Amino acid sequence: MSRVALVTGGSRGIGASISNALKDAGYTVAATYAGNDEAAAKFTDETGIKTYKWNVADYNACKEGIAGVEADLGPIEIVVANAGITRDAPFHRMTPEQWQEVIDTNLTGVFNTVHPIWPGMRERKFGRVIVISSINGQKGQFAQVNYAATKAGDLGIVKSLAQEGARAGITANAICPGYIATDMVMAVPEKVRESIIAQIPAGRLGEPEEIARCVVFLASDDSGFINGSTISANGAQFFV
Repeated sequence: MSRVALVTGGSRGIGASISNALKDAGYTVAATYAGNDEAAAKFTDETGIKTYKWNVADYNACKEGIAGVEADLGPIEIVVANAGITRDAPFHRMTPEQWQEVIDTNLTGVFNTVHPIWPGMRERKFGRVIVISSINGQKGQFAQVNYAATKAGDLGIVKSLAQEGARAGITANAICPGYIATDMVMAVPEKVRESIIAQIPAGRLGEPEEIARCVVFLASDDSGFINGSTISANGAQFFV
């Protein structure tokens, strides 16, 4: 029986590539989404991957949704906390609402996603927690105080969970993508996109599949001694 992997925000963008790559690697995948029913239905039709709708900012919704996934597919042994949002604004213009929305989804959402799954992982003595952070959580970014704070906080979650889970056979690691050729990035004006690429020594945007391959490795048995680590996948744009 294949291991079950849960990917939040797993029906679009980087999350969709992660879901597909895990499926191709032999995992049984459940992908969550927050609101786009049409896109989720299309994703399921095209891939056969089941989608589940809930808001990661809501702990009870996560707990109930996770229980539903496990009732359908079995115990979740790999969790990829990928769901995230942006509400960009220069700090002097950022509203408390913009701050809180991003905190609730990108930071608290990781807690809400992993916490209900953690006891089962400890009991079974196996688990893989993979959090999708960001280059901007490592270096900061103009007009992203809220986003950068959450993505930096995600790295703290991973380092702490790694220490708590290691003796129970659980690993927790993070991936910090740089600028990736998702629909959102490709939709920005060409001149802006060119200015972004000019900052990347590799001379190109990353591909979602490149992030997905990192996830597949961290989910595997081969990665068992890698714990509390951060993979920076950014084309040499930033080093830690």
